[in-house]
Amino acid sequence: MKFRDRVILVTGASRGIGAAIAKAFAAEGGLVVVNYRTNADAAESIAAECRALGGEALPIAADVTSAEAVASMAEQIGQEIGRLDVVVNNAFAPYRFDPDNRARFWETPWESYGQQFEGAVKAAYTVTRAMLPLLQRRSGASIVNVASDLVTRPSIPYHDYTTAKAALVGFSRNLAAELGPLGIRVNCVAPGLVYPTDASATTKEEVCEMLIAQTPLRRLATPADVAGPVLFLASDWAGFVTGQTLHVDGGLVMA
Repeated sequence: MKFRDRVILVTGASRGIGAAIAKAFAAEGGLVVVNYRTNADAAESIAAECRALGGEALPIAADVTSAEAVASMAEQIGQEIGRLDVVVNNAFAPYRFDPDNRARFWETPWESYGQQFEGAVKAAYTVTRAMLPLLQRRSGASIVNVASDLVTRPSIPYHDYTTAKAALVGFSRNLAAELGPLGIRVNCVAPGLVYPTDASATTKEEVCEMLIAQTPLRRLATPADVAGPVLFLASDWAGFVTGQTLHVDGGLVMA
């Protein structure tokens, strides 16, 4: 198994894409730290699924935008496990991909941008900074940040969300340059619309069909579709890959 004897922190792992990523690592023998904010029952359920798949799991509650909460999570990982090989920054501020009811630019207050920056960039910054001492204990550590293909191809202008994800890509590239000499790789995956998730629950069927028609592989991404590329970037197979953004959208940004 590719991730046996490796420890992986997945933020926002109690549901959706994060849960799929956590289970994929567990299926490859990893010990997964299932981070969640409030839903302990959901996190424990995902942890149980991880164990059933052959991995180990440790649910830890922490608001990833809180330096104090994340520091406590890092301390718990250090005390109970003692090491960390991979960080997947998946958690983000709540959002609804609803084209009919989205705020146009002139309707979007600056505070909305701030909320998305907190969820995307501040969360990745806070988690990475707190986990860095643990990552440095192991050779070949990796950070994977979940961005969006909307940065490259804003099929629908979700201004605040996409701007924050664009900043996350910039943050990741700078981090790759800074941490490379320490032996830590940093990359992004950039999914298209992922269905079904809470964020895509209000996306109208006709919008889904429009995106499918423009996508060379003629379907939308599922959470499991995102998990595979995350595992690749975290694995030794991508050992000479850093500072990259891997689009996971069936070829939509190419179309």
